Amino acid sequence: MKAVFLYVLHSGNLYGTERMALATLDGLRDRLTPVLFAPVGPALGEAGRMDIQAIEFRGARDLARKLRPWIAGHERVAFAATGVSHSLIFLAWNLLYRRRNVHVHLVHGGADERESYGRKRMLNGKGVRFVAVSEFVRDRLIAHGVAEADIEVCENFLPDRQIAEAPRRAAFGDAIRNVIVVSRVDPVKRIDLLLDCLDQHPAVKGLNFRIYGTGWDLDALRARAQKDHPNVVFEGFSDRIPQALARSDLLLHLCPCEPFGLAILEAMAAGIPVLVPDSGGAASLIEPGISGFQFRAGDAGDLGTVLEEVAGLPPASLNRIVAAADARLRERYSSKAGLARYANLFRELADD
Repeated sequence: MKAVFLYVLHSGNLYGTERMALATLDGLRDRLTPVLFAPVGPALGEAGRMDIQAIEFRGARDLARKLRPWIAGHERVAFAATGVSHSLIFLAWNLLYRRRNVHVHLVHGGADERESYGRKRMLNGKGVRFVAVSEFVRDRLIAHGVAEADIEVCENFLPDRQIAEAPRRAAFGDAIRNVIVVSRVDPVKRIDLLLDCLDQHPAVKGLNFRIYGTGWDLDALRARAQKDHPNVVFEGFSDRIPQALARSDLLLHLCPCEPFGLAILEAMAAGIPVLVPDSGGAASLIEPGISGFQFRAGDAGDLGTVLEEVAGLPPASLNRIVAAADARLRERYSSKAGLARYANLFRELADD
């Protein structure tokens, strides 16, 4: 009998964290029996579509009640959580049941340093393996007192099927003209930096920018763009991001402290180059000048300079960048690479 794999999410949405949870559960189902626990939201429906058993919970007390029979009924348990309270609940039940287990705590990072990193040290010394999605996240955990020896870096990945089925841009025959931004429109994401850049670099006004996402800054930045920069359009939410990427020439990522940046991998799958800051987890996803481009984080002037340079590149150079990014995606961020890292974490529970 296979060990059960209980994965508890703090959110029922379908952003990067939730999508990675589902991809991991699905990818390891030949070794472990997958079960998702999540608050109400689309993640539960997506789990059902993928034939993954999904259990809704409402708060810590309800989760504790619903986890108990799964722990009591299985001798071997793989457990993954994204919330500190959820890990503490598992630890408490396992004091009673003493199951053979591997307990990992996923750290995807975020804007709130205390919530994203600082509280994690509560799990130090409790047999929990911390899984950071990038070296940047690992460094933030260490800075907040998490035991370095207990941290494993397992980068996010795209399922092979998603890579194979992604709408893809045709090879470049012309220069870059259409730039896409896929991001929440919150202060930490620094979408305002693009408008600052356009204030300083008139030459960049020849490019068209479309921003997909919602957030606190949406109304203010949309009004500013409508007034001063008609080449910038805030599209709001869209459920057709893969198609939008394939219609674009460049993905621009602006957040200087992004823990990872799954949209960057999706742009690689769509066959468009990416421009990212030189800090945060996003910086590690590309090799500057080889599989993508970088600008100095938070520097509107340098962003404008690099945008001008990239817009002036000939099609042959752009196609070389796209080819290198495609190779990097398949070698480092595919199912094979990503699932191997997770399988290694749970290897002691694998069915013989």
